[in-house]
Formats: sequence, C-alpha cells, structure tokens
Amino acid sequence: MSENSDQQAESSAHQKRPAKAGLLRRLAALLYDAFLVLAIWMVIGYAIQYVLGTDTNQIIDGKPTTSSFADALYFLMEVATASTFYIWFWRRTGQTLGMIAWRIKATSADGSIMTLKQAILRFVLAWPSFWCFGLGYLWMYVDTNKDALHDKYSGTQVIVLPKNARPF
Repeated sequence: MSENSDQQAESSAHQKRPAKAGLLRRLAALLYDAFLVLAIWMVIGYAIQYVLGTDTNQIIDGKPTTSSFADALYFLMEVATASTFYIWFWRRTGQTLGMIAWRIKATSADGSIMTLKQAILRFVLAWPSFWCFGLGYLWMYVDTNKDALHDKYSGTQVIVLPKNARPF
C-alpha cells in the first residue's frame, strides 16, 4: 500500500512540474524578439548617425566604409541595447515580448524570477550557444532536464505556460 501511495505522490509531483520549452518554440520567440531589437538598433543607429553627421561614412571603391569610432560606437550600442532588452524583461516578468507570444517563460531553476547575476550570465552564454552552430541549444536533446547549455550554466530554465496564463 505504501509503495502505491509513493508512486502516486511522485506521479502528481511530476505532473505539477511545468513542461520545458522545446527548441522550435524558443527559436520562434527569439525571431520575434530579433525584430524588436533590430527596430531599436535602427532608431538608435539613426540617432547616432544624426549626431555624428554623414561625414563619418564614405564610399571607397564602391564599398561603404565607416569611421572606426562610429563602428565601435554602433557595436557598443548594439550590445548595450540587446543586453538591456533581454535582462530587463527576464528580471521583470521572465518573458520578452516574443516569449509572451509563444507562451514561454525564463525562470530560475526553482521557478522564481531570475537574479541579475543569472540574467547576465544567461545573456552572455546564450550568444555562443546560438552562434556555435546552435550546439548550446541542441544540447537540449541530450540533457535529461531538456535544458540548453546556457540554461544549465546560469541555473535557469525555460518553461511552457498553460494556455490560460496571463502575461501581466
């Protein structure tokens, strides 16, 4: 009798645990967010171009070139805005706008909102996970907990929310 009740308790605990988000759902949310981040980059890039003026750009031998100062400024702007976008949303609600659309949420491994350290670590590690042929994301198919490498090392998880979940 005791063995049967232990199995039932374990089964109900397993059912209460939220499902982990799959690769396609994560990539779809990432694509949605990429459109938002690119729009932010365009607006800020235009503002930088307005301040610096058009004389920082030239066409040499049919190729557009930019001054090294402007290049560095654009790169720093891109890193700063992308990191701020993701870290702010993850720390606020655990969801970016793309994640809301695909009903997924990034949390600490215990289900709470991630700490600032976790969010920064997750952001920094997600780039190589994606750009190294997606190996960090493909790790989900090997991992017993279905976590990507940046989830594992930052102590976070991405879960699927129920259909009746409200984002705000």
